[in-house]
Amino acid sequence: MRAFPTLSSKPPQVILLLHAATLASPTKQLHHLVPSHFPALSRTGSSTPSLSRLMALNRLQVILQHLKMSKQTDSTAEVLLEKKGGAGIITLNRPKALNALNLSMIQQIYPQIKTWEQDPETFLIIIKGTGGKAFCAGGDIRAITEAGKVGDKLSQDFFRGEYRLNNAIGTCKKPYVALIDGITMGGGVGVSVHGHFRVATEKTLFAMPETAIGLFPDVGGGYFLPRLSGKIGYYLALTGCRLKGRDVLKAGIATHFVESEKLPALEKDLIALKSPSKEKIADLLNSYHMKCTVDQEKEFVLDEHMEKINSLFSANSMEEIVKKLKQDGSPFAMKQLETINKMSPTSLKLTLRQLREGASMSLQDVLRMEYRLSQACMKGHDFYEGVRAVLIDKDQSPKWKPAALEEVSDEFVDNCFKPLGNDDLRL
Repeated sequence: MRAFPTLSSKPPQVILLLHAATLASPTKQLHHLVPSHFPALSRTGSSTPSLSRLMALNRLQVILQHLKMSKQTDSTAEVLLEKKGGAGIITLNRPKALNALNLSMIQQIYPQIKTWEQDPETFLIIIKGTGGKAFCAGGDIRAITEAGKVGDKLSQDFFRGEYRLNNAIGTCKKPYVALIDGITMGGGVGVSVHGHFRVATEKTLFAMPETAIGLFPDVGGGYFLPRLSGKIGYYLALTGCRLKGRDVLKAGIATHFVESEKLPALEKDLIALKSPSKEKIADLLNSYHMKCTVDQEKEFVLDEHMEKINSLFSANSMEEIVKKLKQDGSPFAMKQLETINKMSPTSLKLTLRQLREGASMSLQDVLRMEYRLSQACMKGHDFYEGVRAVLIDKDQSPKWKPAALEEVSDEFVDNCFKPLGNDDLRL
């Protein structure tokens, strides 16, 4: 769930000492800084390049050094970006906020993924979280709420940036490995589920709980949820049901399952792979997965309910789903009815249509659709009321408007899905 306040972002440290030293003696510095990239400068006795060219090369070198050394070594930074061996490593580093994503983090991660994707010396990308409790508990909902109330453009910039990042992960040409150890919800699902490999542990706790705060399961939820087995995705999206540990694998959200304590060794082995292909990475992940015996015999928590889930959540409208749940009358159906009755009626209708349409869309078209929905929610009532009730006042008693499914008109829902013209998301 997107639930945590923004922490101030530290500006990257500038490599002033390096810069000063290079300026003092450009030719001498460039001899040892850039021999491989600029052979003309590394040959003794070669023609001396012009000072202006040296200065240009020097500036380039400073930038390269800056990119390599600055933010990544600052342990207080909200996100750490490091290169180890052939691996680019993204570490979400807001443990007190359960590694919730803010705009500053998104704006650092996106260009780094694009850079690593083009870098012939980077063979895979690993993303993980610090603190032991969470991979990433979501996006920075409080900051978005405050911005949306006053019409600040953060409420556009955040979703725009987040969805572009989701797309960058979904289209990344380099193998992308997400170590989803601990709480993985909302925005945390968005920076993991679209990648090639998702490694869950016994500590993984997955949910898309957005309908409880007047939002919808975004970050590409309209793409991956309807593609899960049967109607599991619809069930997870509408009820916000939480899945733990091996169940995250069995639902098809994770691709591998490894003990939490083995992750440092797995990461080390991934980094040690020489020029690894996607197949080599898969083989390594499979070997760890096969050795893991935690909860191996445990049945999938939803197995006994799958027949009902597939039947009850296959209806064409929310009203029909509610009717089916009432008619079924089983303890399971009654529990789901009770849960759904607490959710925003507007969110439920938007979510059902989002998933039904997303089932046959590309990830890019889904993200464009979800951006339209995000902006409709920013202009509405329920998102602010949901955040107030669940995250701020914590009275857990939101007053939804409209308060009943029947009052959310088809016309209103249609309007939420309409293109935004020049304001549409560009990917």
